[in-house]
Amino acid sequence: MTPIVLALLATLPIVVVAVFLVGLRWPASRAMPLSYLTAAALALFVWQIPAVQVAAASLKGLIVAVRLLYIIFGAILLLNTLKESGALRVIRQGFTDVSPDRRVQVIIIAWLFGSFIEGSAGFGTPAAVAVPLLVGLGFPAMAAVVAGMIIQSTPVSFGALGTPILVGVRDGLTGDAAVLEYAASLGMITPEGTLAPVFLKMLGLRVALLHAVTGTLIPLFVVSLMTRFFGPNKSFADGLRVWRFALFAACAMTFPYVLLAWTLGPEFPSILGGLIGLAIVVPVAKAGWLVPSRNDTWDFAPQVSWNREWTGVVEITLDSESTNHMSLFRAWSPYVIVAALLVLTRVDSLGIKALLRAPAVTIPLNNLLGTDLSSPEQPLYVPGSIFIVAALLTFVLHGMRFDSFSRAWTDSARTMIRASVALIFTVPMAQVFINSSGGAAGYEKMPFVLADAVASAVGPAWPFFATFIGGLGAFVAGSNTVSNMTFSLFQFSVGERIGVDPGWVVALQAVGGAAGNTICVHNVVAASAVVGLVGQEGAVIRKTLPVFVYYALLPGCLGYAILWHSQSGWLNAGSIGAAVVLLTLLTFAVRSVAQGKT
Repeated sequence: MTPIVLALLATLPIVVVAVFLVGLRWPASRAMPLSYLTAAALALFVWQIPAVQVAAASLKGLIVAVRLLYIIFGAILLLNTLKESGALRVIRQGFTDVSPDRRVQVIIIAWLFGSFIEGSAGFGTPAAVAVPLLVGLGFPAMAAVVAGMIIQSTPVSFGALGTPILVGVRDGLTGDAAVLEYAASLGMITPEGTLAPVFLKMLGLRVALLHAVTGTLIPLFVVSLMTRFFGPNKSFADGLRVWRFALFAACAMTFPYVLLAWTLGPEFPSILGGLIGLAIVVPVAKAGWLVPSRNDTWDFAPQVSWNREWTGVVEITLDSESTNHMSLFRAWSPYVIVAALLVLTRVDSLGIKALLRAPAVTIPLNNLLGTDLSSPEQPLYVPGSIFIVAALLTFVLHGMRFDSFSRAWTDSARTMIRASVALIFTVPMAQVFINSSGGAAGYEKMPFVLADAVASAVGPAWPFFATFIGGLGAFVAGSNTVSNMTFSLFQFSVGERIGVDPGWVVALQAVGGAAGNTICVHNVVAASAVVGLVGQEGAVIRKTLPVFVYYALLPGCLGYAILWHSQSGWLNAGSIGAAVVLLTLLTFAVRSVAQGKT
């Protein structure tokens, strides 16, 4: 079979998602089983993978899906507990005191607080924290999910204290002779002949620089898409009017983000960048600087006029909450607990992480069905456990009645069950897709077949496509870390093949892998499930897809400019492409504002 035909076949599971989920607007509960069956049929009959391996990959997907459902349940439980205790009313009033403008609120919660949570825990946790918080403040469920997905870009490469770099890139590159030779040429190799920590720090700085340039516009994307799709005027201009505050909030995070990558390494850019950004931006917003005046406050239309597809089955009715009076700190204490526990359980030097991941508390799901596939589970380490602990502490701290707390558990379980159908097919599809090597046909795994076909076709223009391949990995696998593990060595090899610095190509992979989280199906399913937005996953992806294209295209242009400047100068196809992207966005923004004034 020719490489082109094989590559076309490998795209079929993704094409099914694009056509049925995004194009025809099928719910994920109907589209993803079809995508799974397509991937399984290709694995069995074209790649000729043993049936037991396909079954093992599917089983691993089911195990991961159960883990995601556990996180979803914990996040919903915390939200419902806060609703029942009356804390959401106090939190909502607190944000109104900072700024009643929804554009300002979404930037603070999704961009800055979300970045901090991403840096703490990663793996989709920001959506489980920020998205329900936005809904609790009165945002439409779909608007909250779209905002939560868009910000899962810039901070993702340094999520979970740098896991996508320190684990994903490192494990993807470890042991290859060419990589070791490259690291040795830079003096970044240990006496034992392994990659030195400074090597990953160097790659992390390159990733941070690409992210900082591209991510500076993300808060503006968030507010503009929110006002366009969910505002009473359906206007981009309403969001663009807060451009000063949006760019200020972006830089308040990205400037320290780059400095932290340069000085401390991959562990801290997102977690401390988000925290520093909050410390800078919240007082500025509260003082009324750079934010719209009170007579230009933007809000959603009354809820009775919302489109039915915007709302989920998780209903936040503040009027029915407890009337207990509590301070703002007491209301926020559950989120303070979540943030503190996420940090304490993720820092290696504290020893708590090792205890939660010890063999005694690990479920050893190894060698599934006799294959080499494993999925050991550490339930105490999963963020779902942290959410449940926070909910239990909220029951005590907020002096809740047992019947109210019991109602929160019941409602949360019902919402989680609604999400289960989509996830139990989405994640197994991804696992079959990325574990499709070793078949009798002798083909590489499906992601490699796709990537190799693109690399062979585009040659020296590969930097333009490297980020899209990284995004493809995250789109399918639902993880920047897994995308980096899968493609880092491949990206390095392509860089050597076309005669450019392979380290920069790996950096493009990491950035693309982060961008792919904005459209990843199972992240969208999980984020939607947290607020009960079932069956609208395709609608969410259609709204975030332009952000993914921007976030993959601009770094690709910048990467091309950097990699080929020594041969063709800085005025090359990459720099011209970057200028075209930015000028196109600027022209669109100016026209939108002009139309908004007419």
